[in-house]
Amino acid sequence: MTASRILVVDDEADIRSTVEEILTDEGFEVTVAADAVQARAARAKGDPDLILLDIWMPETDGITLLREWSKEGGLRCPVVMMSGHGTVETAVEATRLGAYDFVEKPLSLNKLLRTVERALEAGRRRRKDQRHLGGGLPAPVGKSRVIAQLREQLQQVAPHASPVLLQGESGSGREAFARYLHSLSRAEQAFVTVVGGLLDDTSAARALRGSVEQPGLYAQATGGTLFINSIDDLSATAQRVIAADIEAGQYVPEGGTARRLDVRWVASALPGVEQRVGESPGALRRDLHSALAVVVLRVPPLRDYAEDVPELLRHYVDRLVDEEGLPFRRFGVAAQNRLRNYPFPGNISELRNFVHRLLVLGGEEEIRLEDIERELAVAAAQNEPLVKQDLLALPLREAREAFERAYLQQQLLLCNGKVGQLAKRVGMERTHLYRKLRSLGVDFRQGADD
Repeated sequence: MTASRILVVDDEADIRSTVEEILTDEGFEVTVAADAVQARAARAKGDPDLILLDIWMPETDGITLLREWSKEGGLRCPVVMMSGHGTVETAVEATRLGAYDFVEKPLSLNKLLRTVERALEAGRRRRKDQRHLGGGLPAPVGKSRVIAQLREQLQQVAPHASPVLLQGESGSGREAFARYLHSLSRAEQAFVTVVGGLLDDTSAARALRGSVEQPGLYAQATGGTLFINSIDDLSATAQRVIAADIEAGQYVPEGGTARRLDVRWVASALPGVEQRVGESPGALRRDLHSALAVVVLRVPPLRDYAEDVPELLRHYVDRLVDEEGLPFRRFGVAAQNRLRNYPFPGNISELRNFVHRLLVLGGEEEIRLEDIERELAVAAAQNEPLVKQDLLALPLREAREAFERAYLQQQLLLCNGKVGQLAKRVGMERTHLYRKLRSLGVDFRQGADD
């Protein structure tokens, strides 16, 4: 079982050292901070399990710091305020901002330890309840700008019933964000999810509408959220059924009568799905796309918020240790930095599986850089998109060639294989471009006669 991590924030050195010594002797992992600047830096390295926060500090007081953390998307751990001369108004404000409890100075050893144990247990219960509620991330994890923006967008959209389309790459956590959206607005109701590809031409109508004897997905999600994962993969029949039922606002189960369609629609799709809308076979119906894409939110790939990788690593370690009883291991600084610069082509799903694999394999408590390098592929597959290649694992010359190869392959696709158009697009003389393509082994023959 991993030791609980406690952050102690107090401008008085004597109190910091005393509390640190007491809690360390009790088996806790303690970090101390003398002011708001140090507290922010400590929290940026990863959320602790508990924060002991002094109210009266120079420059930025504890209430202001608590308010700042609360606005970032909610406190993800209990906060216990410490004060020698608090007021009722201060206590009310701190409670409103999410503080768990107060301890008075001078500190009583017994009272401090009792409060710490109660707060840690409350935090464990809350994390367990959130995981049970959402079945995934209780909230988007991370302090980066892109995640903060997505968190704010989900909070703004949540109170409304408008359909939401989450666009993002495979493995980017689209379902987890859909569950978070549901938890903000319809947490007491059902969250029903279906993979678009499973609604084939023969089973779509019955699976969605159900029958008198067997409730379908609509009935199961009544009052709650129906999440269609990957509308790109919906069959033609499934698209027709869903579009017709949304338009009518009702559905008819097999052998039954018309019922009101009362669900919150949330769907996911790959980036650029709007370019695949049309009337051709295999395309996404225009009316269905319009109905489901009232609000479109972008779920970023992990490479867009790589600064959050250390926090995500700690999050999944704690989660897997709690849920599956795996042995605790922690990522060393060099290992974290290496993974911050790894492209994770499989996004969040790949990172979670990577952490899972390292915990299952076991080893020393600290996961070192050599452990990471041993697990990572030495070189990226050459047919992967440029953004998904682990160029840092290659020598400079090979990395440069890999970059040029991937860059020209992707540009050639955008030019429909036309080398003449490619030359204009990349700003190269055509003869020189031919030589470059040949030297990199890029197949351009099909479009060479343009």
